[in-house]
Amino acid sequence: MPRILEAKHRVPDTLAGSRLDQVAVELFDGHSRERLKGWIKTGELSVDGLQAKPKDKLHGGEYLALHATLEDDMRFEAEDIPLAIVFEDEHVIVIDKPAGLVVHPAAGNASGTLLNALLHHCPTLAQIPRAGIVHRLDKDTTGLMVVAKTLTAQTALVEQLQARTMSRHYDAVIIGTPVAGGKVDAPIGRHPKDRKRQAVNASGKPAVTHYRVVERFRAHTHVRCKLETGRTHQIRVHMAHQRYPLIGDPVYGGRAKLPPGAALPLKEILREFPRQALHARKLAFVHPESGNDVSFLAPLPDDLLMLLDYLREDSETMR
Repeated sequence: MPRILEAKHRVPDTLAGSRLDQVAVELFDGHSRERLKGWIKTGELSVDGLQAKPKDKLHGGEYLALHATLEDDMRFEAEDIPLAIVFEDEHVIVIDKPAGLVVHPAAGNASGTLLNALLHHCPTLAQIPRAGIVHRLDKDTTGLMVVAKTLTAQTALVEQLQARTMSRHYDAVIIGTPVAGGKVDAPIGRHPKDRKRQAVNASGKPAVTHYRVVERFRAHTHVRCKLETGRTHQIRVHMAHQRYPLIGDPVYGGRAKLPPGAALPLKEILREFPRQALHARKLAFVHPESGNDVSFLAPLPDDLLMLLDYLREDSETMR
């Protein structure tokens, strides 16, 4: 049965001068540019109550209203896939995603995803766009995600993301030893030559990452990152841009850096670590129903704990 999607956003002054379809992609998270253009052309996505064209330039301050029909073809199959649920009530679910779990079905991943698992766990999520998914983690990034169980909760959480009031902290293990933490303020967009990658790009979307040192080893560092924005691969791109790529990153990392004289077990784990060493450790937001501040923590997974143990042992041995 078709479902109605309704949402409304004010165009921030920072997007003044941009095309309507470009602004829509920025504000209505989770929908493709082509789908949004279609809604603009049919008038289902309006500007201050009036129909506009995708190429129309906006001045900032306008209100974009979406009242669109979501057809049944946007649904996916429910699958009995275990979920590590940290918290759940009538409005939200907070999960601790494992490595290897794709968040949303796409080409090559039509099943076996978090979305399929959510539909099995809570069948009513079939009535919510993207089964209530508010934000994503890369397939091999572990840690906390929040899922909305109602359209009202989803809209409120997306607005918090856009207003940068949802707090997201990550643990990462990087190659290199920065003297101190810092702030990376560099726009991110598609790589000019490789559509599967992201890159720091002057024409990209604003992206800000803060990072601080937790523990320093001989050739690597455990850092904690805080996101202001949520661009695709943001931490991975920003840290590589700083010349501190994540251990195990198959896309943005370089060759494994082996500390001089390192023991064989450490060499093996550095060469063979199977994923980017990145974990969404902390998630905090305003509960969409109660209005209370809520915060959740997810301990480091076993593979990262083992990696840190080997690095720590190496540093202590070589003192």
